Amino acid sequence: MAPLNTFDRHLLREWLAILGLMLVLMCGLLLVQVMYDDFRDLREAGARGFDLWRYVLVAIPGFLAVTLPIVLLLSTLFVLGKLHKANELTAMRAAGVGFGRLLAPIWIGGALCCGLSWWLNATVVPWSVEETRLTKEAFQFRKQALSLPEDRIGAVFSVGFDNPDARRMWFIDRYSKFTNRAYGVSVTELDVRRRETNRVVATQAWYDGAKNGWVFKDGREMTFKPETGENMSSDPFAERAYPRFQENPRLMLLIDRRPIDLSLTELGQLVDYYSHENNPKGVPYAVRFYGLIADILGPLIVIAIAIPFAVSGVRVNPAVGVSKSIGLFFLYLVLKNLAESLATKGVIDPGLAAWLPDIGMTCLAVALFVRLR
Repeated sequence: MAPLNTFDRHLLREWLAILGLMLVLMCGLLLVQVMYDDFRDLREAGARGFDLWRYVLVAIPGFLAVTLPIVLLLSTLFVLGKLHKANELTAMRAAGVGFGRLLAPIWIGGALCCGLSWWLNATVVPWSVEETRLTKEAFQFRKQALSLPEDRIGAVFSVGFDNPDARRMWFIDRYSKFTNRAYGVSVTELDVRRRETNRVVATQAWYDGAKNGWVFKDGREMTFKPETGENMSSDPFAERAYPRFQENPRLMLLIDRRPIDLSLTELGQLVDYYSHENNPKGVPYAVRFYGLIADILGPLIVIAIAIPFAVSGVRVNPAVGVSKSIGLFFLYLVLKNLAESLATKGVIDPGLAAWLPDIGMTCLAVALFVRLR
């Protein structure tokens, strides 16, 4: 790789300075948004001082992967527009330097940002989303503890879960995220023809890692004859462990949550769960999951959109190029939403929907670069 020359260092210095400034400004805007959306609820839940600041600091990283493309777009437009206005790009072109070598530092920076985007989506954002939710729930639990019994703090009602691989169906009247216990539990075991063979009902149940399975309390186990549905036996018990019951309570509670409220890790769990039973309810989660993966190329796409207009000919007003570039970025977002809508309706595959806008904008960027040369 060729060493950095004077122009490379100058370009990187200008670009990174604006990039850092815009990133700080965007984080400031995100801080205002987080405080506007959640401040009142957190205060009513009893959060004070340090709790509020900790919540904000945990929540902000969850937005970084979303803001990185727009920050890259604006910083690239600003810096290249500034260099073009000062005729620095024209001078370098007149010296025989091609656009490929001229803008190599920006392309390398964009590739590094793709790696950063993947790291954020795979590690930082899932932690931020899940930790923010847990923190908010902890404040709500603290408030509910003043007026509700323990088993109703953080309660989720009417939880249903079907495990087709293990041929088990769960019905839970109430699950307390505070006690991590289910109340009013019924687990039905089925044969290969989906006929009931066994049923366990209990007033309480919880997952016990030490016993490697679920534990049921104050319940009854019944067996049935699959052919007729006849009750063959009924065995009451005070407490009984079922190591064969390996269902994850966290996965049970993720069902029916909005895809936008889930992390990449949680989305992956739901996509895997729904793919086993070919359930159309899993399509929105698959669209969101593959969309987050496709966002990895977002930095390179916005750079490819910005460059042709930022370095357009001197006869063109720079503001025109900037407005066109931003317009194309919003067109990219529109195409992305349209593709996700088509996938949700079952018109196209979720994986194709995630990559289709990127493919379309890449083809457009290639055409613009051909014209630029």
